[in-house]
Amino acid sequence: MALIRVVLAEDNALLREGISRLIEAQGDLELVGVASDLPELLELVAEHKPDVVVTDIRMPPTGSDEGIQAAAWLREHQPTVGVVVLSQYTAPAYALALLQEGSAGRGYLLKERVAGANELAQAIRVVAGGGSVIDPLVVDELVRARASRRKSDLEWLTPRESEILAEMAQGKSNGAIAETLGVSERAVEKHSNAIFSKLGLSEERDVNRRVKAVLVYLSAQSGG
Repeated sequence: MALIRVVLAEDNALLREGISRLIEAQGDLELVGVASDLPELLELVAEHKPDVVVTDIRMPPTGSDEGIQAAAWLREHQPTVGVVVLSQYTAPAYALALLQEGSAGRGYLLKERVAGANELAQAIRVVAGGGSVIDPLVVDELVRARASRRKSDLEWLTPRESEILAEMAQGKSNGAIAETLGVSERAVEKHSNAIFSKLGLSEERDVNRRVKAVLVYLSAQSGG
């Protein structure tokens, strides 16, 4: 069985040592490089061509989102390299930034919940194979944030737009909606486009945006 080559990036010396030992204890993983900042990490990737990068989310030089920057750089320049981001933050923005170009080969784990070698090692194996691993607490935050956004978006709809969306959720065509509400079909089209715009669906194909608008509506009706 081929070894999975790993590069680790972590600026905290104690954590770096501990994670290094966790990785080295696994028979199928090989730690080929250790970095303490983003520039050093990218140099090690170029030198060793690892299968997976395990990186802290915040490192020098700025201590902001270097782990996310590294993942984005790898997606563009070394797309076959998997990335496991270790973070102490459940904030949805970090996870969304990591996954915005796709979840394949990406992992997002919370440091406090990586209790031992098994969780981390399994995540490394999964992303090395092109899969994804996201901590359940982060998934919960993403769902809550999405539900909150849906509700706030619906609040922007006018009473007439809300009526039309409710009719749309029943599977009615524009013509049927116009007949039910006693308005012209052209008016329904105008209101529908306004609904799509307010829900951020303006660029979607017509069938897709009708379906997605209805899903937003139904999600809000069921409490998110």
